Amino acid sequence: MLPFLAVVVCYEILPLIQLFISSLIGKESGAIGLENFIKVFTTPLYQMSILNSVRISLLSALIGIVVAFLAARFCHEAPANVRNRFTMLLNMTSNFSGVPLAFAFMVLMGHTGVLTILAQKAGIPFLANFDLYSGAGLMIVYIYFQIPLATLLLLPAFRGIQPQWKEAASILHAGSLDYWFRIVIPNLMPSILGTLSVLFANALAAYATAYALVMNNYALLALQITSKYKGDVQIDKATGGALAMVLILLMVAATLINNYFTTRTARGRNLV
Repeated sequence: MLPFLAVVVCYEILPLIQLFISSLIGKESGAIGLENFIKVFTTPLYQMSILNSVRISLLSALIGIVVAFLAARFCHEAPANVRNRFTMLLNMTSNFSGVPLAFAFMVLMGHTGVLTILAQKAGIPFLANFDLYSGAGLMIVYIYFQIPLATLLLLPAFRGIQPQWKEAASILHAGSLDYWFRIVIPNLMPSILGTLSVLFANALAAYATAYALVMNNYALLALQITSKYKGDVQIDKATGGALAMVLILLMVAATLINNYFTTRTARGRNLV
């Protein structure tokens, strides 16, 4: 465990402590206080960045978990050969992210993308006029890389579904909707909530894909943090540290909320 602990201390704990200290040292005054956090929460650009990041992360996580649930159900009920090929496809697509994913969407749905040109010729206004380099474009890209990850995380939970549950439900004259919404989904709820938390954190901290698509032309928390450490004019570690701490606090809050509901759901299921 010693090498692992050394890596954790050197590359996680110490940088986090340094980040926290730099966020408390005011850029103008040089004194320790909440000057940087006040600046973050009172500047319209940073406020919009936080709201956009939370909105895109939450919506992409919710849509991704719904589609992933259906995909995991299909994979669970499919024959073994189909399941193996589908899992292989999920492994490939879950690792297809970052700049290559952004470039792929540019080729398909950019201003001169293949699908955009085809839609213009076919007279499909929604696709022909779709702006990939906007919040809606980011949402679609985020949903794309959320679905394979969520499906892979839900597959082990589906393996815990017992065939006897459906037989018992049929004996008690329960319909298909009753079986799924009153038996299966409540039992899968801890895994669903845990996956939702992972998806939210995954989207909130995503940087490479967003930067390749919109650079600094769209207000996102991860992009604002990076701009403070690699700015063209000057580096602003104080504000960047405060923004990074806000990002960390959002992740911690999402994790704590998820753990609360997961524990509550599991406790209620055990009581039943």
